[in-house]
Amino acid sequence: MKILSFTAGAAGMYCGSCLRDNALAAELLRQGHQVLLVPLYTPTLTDETNVSHRRVFFGGISAYLEQHWRFFRRPLGPLDRLLDSRWALSLAARSSSAVNPRLLGRMTVSMLRGEEGFQQKEIRKLTEWLRGEAAPDLVTLPNSLLTGMARPVREAVGRPVCCTLQGEELFISQLEEPYRTESLGLIRSSVEQVDGFVAVSRFSADAWRGLLAIPEKKMHVAPLGISLEGYSAGARPRTDGFRIGYFARIAPEKGLHLLAESYVRLRREAGLKGAMLEAAGYLAPEHRGYLRAIERRMKDAGLSGEFRYRGSLDRAQKIGFLRSLDAFSVPCTYDEPKGLSVLEAMASGVPVVQPRRGAFPEILERTGGGLLVAPDNPAELAEGLRSLWKDPATAAGLGRRGAEGVREHFSAERMAAHALEAYGSIAGVRTHAGTI
Repeated sequence: MKILSFTAGAAGMYCGSCLRDNALAAELLRQGHQVLLVPLYTPTLTDETNVSHRRVFFGGISAYLEQHWRFFRRPLGPLDRLLDSRWALSLAARSSSAVNPRLLGRMTVSMLRGEEGFQQKEIRKLTEWLRGEAAPDLVTLPNSLLTGMARPVREAVGRPVCCTLQGEELFISQLEEPYRTESLGLIRSSVEQVDGFVAVSRFSADAWRGLLAIPEKKMHVAPLGISLEGYSAGARPRTDGFRIGYFARIAPEKGLHLLAESYVRLRREAGLKGAMLEAAGYLAPEHRGYLRAIERRMKDAGLSGEFRYRGSLDRAQKIGFLRSLDAFSVPCTYDEPKGLSVLEAMASGVPVVQPRRGAFPEILERTGGGLLVAPDNPAELAEGLRSLWKDPATAAGLGRRGAEGVREHFSAERMAAHALEAYGSIAGVRTHAGTI
């Protein structure tokens, strides 16, 4: 199958959606399909071999300037090429505002308006390029925030357009009004321009069908999968104490503060000694105060020596970090539709404790790799972690089942198989591995 797949760069941050898009494209390429993975906004950052195209469309600098100044909305020749260069975009990506929803309301609405928005010059650049390329069987958009591109892209290539649904509802929920309501309205109005939707979990599919009134025949599910290269399902090294880990963005919605509060409860009420709480993941400048507040909480509890922030990790560091843990939790305060780091922890044989919300119930039901607890409840989270500490044999069994379950249900190969089934249905083509 021949697929043109867009992926939205997230500036200088390891982004779950970028990792998913890259892993899927890499696996499809390995199987013999033709895939062109084209970045939007900024180059993508992945912790695996990056298979994306070098050219970036809708460059973040140009899109921003066009949003705010009329001068930049007309063709500018060499200046456009400079602003769209990978060097300039990589430099601009160092700013966290590139992905901060509280600062991007107007631009989000403008992008959703497509050819009627301020970025119409960027659509012209893209469609001119598309008309010069061989037509694919299918074009995929990386999220619903880009459905304003659906109609002009479909007209340029004469092929069906599919939209992936993979967590953008959190971004939308953080937009300020009136942009949140306007954005949802524009996405709803674009549903008829999209030939099919592919959600990364059953939870996500059901939620989006209700939110956007997407017809059932247009909705497909291709569960998230990860590349298992480097992950080991074998016995993990023994630790001296009980090491609890967190790996996600350091942000309130990811729930590190809940995990810290649960840890304090564990130390006070369960007699847990020789323990450690370690966190890793991207920290945006606007969330440094949030991390400092957690550090103060641990210090006030007399546990400052038992908390460590490891920073943003590359792939080898990530795998090593996960392998060093006895338990893992990212107690999100919202309905997480993906759960990428939970899959990575289980792939490493680490038992997880997750809130009963979003995609976590279906992930743990299929893998058997952990425990579910009440959302937003540090006491229940602490009890779940305590049970793993008190019963190492049960914890080890959960770790083994999780590792096996990820390999059976959530590998990159399984993700590709589900995606191909959906793409073939939308495009009306056969999708056996190796066919073009």
